[in-house]
Amino acid sequence: MVIFLKLFPCLLITFTIYLYFQSSAKKISKSTGFKTYPLVGILPELLKNHHRFLDWTTEVLTDCPRNTAILRCSRKAKDVMTANPLLVEYMAKTNFDNYPKGHQFTSHLVDLFGKSGLFTSDGKMWKMQRKTTSHEFNTNTFKNFFLENVVLEIEKRLLPVLGAAAVSKSCPVLDLQDIFQRLGFDISFKMAFNVDLACLGGTHHESTVAGDEVIMTAYQDATKLSTNRFISPLWKVKKFLNLGSEKRLRESITTVHEFVDKIIRSRINKGGRGGGDDFLSRLMISANGIINSPEFLRDMTLAFILAAKDTMSTALTWLFWLVSSRPEIQHKILMELESIRIRYHKNIGEYSYSYEQLREMHYIHATITETMRLYPPVPIESRACLNDDVLPDGTVVGKNSTVTYNAYAMGRMESIWGKNCYEFRPERWLQDGVFRQESPYRYPIFHAGPRICLGKDIAYIQMKSIVAAVIDRFEIKVQKEGTCPEHMLSSLMLTFKGGLPVTIVERK
Repeated sequence: MVIFLKLFPCLLITFTIYLYFQSSAKKISKSTGFKTYPLVGILPELLKNHHRFLDWTTEVLTDCPRNTAILRCSRKAKDVMTANPLLVEYMAKTNFDNYPKGHQFTSHLVDLFGKSGLFTSDGKMWKMQRKTTSHEFNTNTFKNFFLENVVLEIEKRLLPVLGAAAVSKSCPVLDLQDIFQRLGFDISFKMAFNVDLACLGGTHHESTVAGDEVIMTAYQDATKLSTNRFISPLWKVKKFLNLGSEKRLRESITTVHEFVDKIIRSRINKGGRGGGDDFLSRLMISANGIINSPEFLRDMTLAFILAAKDTMSTALTWLFWLVSSRPEIQHKILMELESIRIRYHKNIGEYSYSYEQLREMHYIHATITETMRLYPPVPIESRACLNDDVLPDGTVVGKNSTVTYNAYAMGRMESIWGKNCYEFRPERWLQDGVFRQESPYRYPIFHAGPRICLGKDIAYIQMKSIVAAVIDRFEIKVQKEGTCPEHMLSSLMLTFKGGLPVTIVERK
């Protein structure tokens, strides 16, 4: 009893503070969406929901007026998160110059990707390299080089790996996410440097390096540790002291940069020749002559690899997880492939397709698009506000604040996609059997406005080629079918935690 009397004042104060915080949170949450506490803001709710961040923010934005919420509010700035297409269009197009990437975002990635890459540049530098990259992406030479190598990787690497598992008596369990990531590394490094890393096993190109996974591991660690800075408040201190994750990051970046720099120096010494039609070779020879800044070339090629590799591997992993439990969708894909095979007189066992044939895969295109609607490879995207502004819904944002659009939440908005927004329905993208485009401000998977992804078309070419080849020959059996796997944000991408274990069955 004596102890209780001594502790009673402390308990009373604690309970009073708790009630105050709760009442404050409820009062503010009606207008902002997020429960906000004095001094600490939304931090308690963030810690409570960190393991389900995307679903949590989706729930909050769904209940908010105009699907927009305040993340942080101070006297000078408001950090805003939105799932409103009008705000996405305003930020990405209408008032584009006022919403760059910003130093707050790029400072986390600049050590790996430099100041000249697509993901870390703004202003004149961004416009210059955007123009250069856009030109190279649209040349027939580069597109043909791309498709030829995608087909080669599918036929010589991917199908043999899956085929070996299908005929094995031990019925091995494969990690499909790991397989697609390795395939992505092989294709992206081949496209960037005309170098074969052989991450998926074997070699078949003239220009090869040892397939010892050193570069792949270093690149994966470097991108993961760089993006982990966004949730690590002490990363600058650890970087200064060269401790822990920052020490590992520095070592990984050194390995990646030395590898890339060696290729670039060799190419420069040859006057820009020796690579062929890869991205680096085409980048070095521009309309203004040879670009011979090694740092610029490194920044551009590393950004290209990130864009080319991760979108494909992430989207395809989610697609095969979704399709594996939906035989009716597999059947429609097979019927579409059979129709193309008949029209073009393709033999059974031919798993490569031309540009013309790929363009006719409307249902596969819709299936890929619907996958990314529900599970976007890059689920959130942020911009910095340069000057005080008022968004179209009346939200006031101040200088140096951050505006984020949540693509994951947008894919689950009834106001955008209707009452069946949570359903996986490729048919929503088809009109009379033909794929129908949607506004990039409603579907910002490849971003929108001037910063819309330059590699969108070749990304679809790559993914359609892989989906067609794999589903035509194999059935993918997901382990623990029917359960939704836990996902996580890794290197800014929406990946499966622990991979996607599957078994492979030869299609009869």
